[in-house]
Amino acid sequence: MMNWKKIRILLLILCLSNVLFVLGQVTLLPKRDKSTVDDFVFPEVVNLPQWQLKSSRDLSQQIQNNSELLVQRNYQYIHRDLPLEIEMRYVKIGDVNQLIKKYTQISSSVIVRKREGVGYYGLGVEQQTAFLSACINLQGYSTFTNTQFNQSQRPNNLSWELLLSWLFAQKQVIKDEHCLWSHLSIPLRNSSPEATYQVLESAWFSWHKYWHSRLHKP
Repeated sequence: MMNWKKIRILLLILCLSNVLFVLGQVTLLPKRDKSTVDDFVFPEVVNLPQWQLKSSRDLSQQIQNNSELLVQRNYQYIHRDLPLEIEMRYVKIGDVNQLIKKYTQISSSVIVRKREGVGYYGLGVEQQTAFLSACINLQGYSTFTNTQFNQSQRPNNLSWELLLSWLFAQKQVIKDEHCLWSHLSIPLRNSSPEATYQVLESAWFSWHKYWHSRLHKP
């Protein structure tokens, strides 16, 4: 009968073989071109229920080197003379607070809300303009704070199947720091902030649904 010492040796050999196999794949197989990660093109037209698209323009030429921004596009919509502006940016980080401070003139406080099936998003008012801001991660869910973004990247169930897949380099278990920063804004005019928030949220839920269906991988 095989004793425990021999069993431990066999298990160590098996683990070492798996580690060497993974290291061999990383070393010998061609690396994935980084440009394929960062290459992202926003569509010219995104249909938004109850809103009419007025204009769409690419703003990527305005991006400076060494910034968190990779690609950006501006969408202008209108509904019954009410304008809606949506700025979409493909970014390297998921901290919306930091992004707002660095790339906008907004200095007011933000209310963070959560919607089941969508995620977290921030609402606020700056210079008579209400805004909604959130990052849609590559799993299709939205977050606002850096903590929320990091937590959303963790696998729900670290199963043996997932671990074995990682050992054989079939899946990438590490998180991806990129996300789609969505910033929606509507002028207050004669409406209260809360009433305008409701309009923003309605547009946001439809907007999120569009991107979730294209990003989420079951």
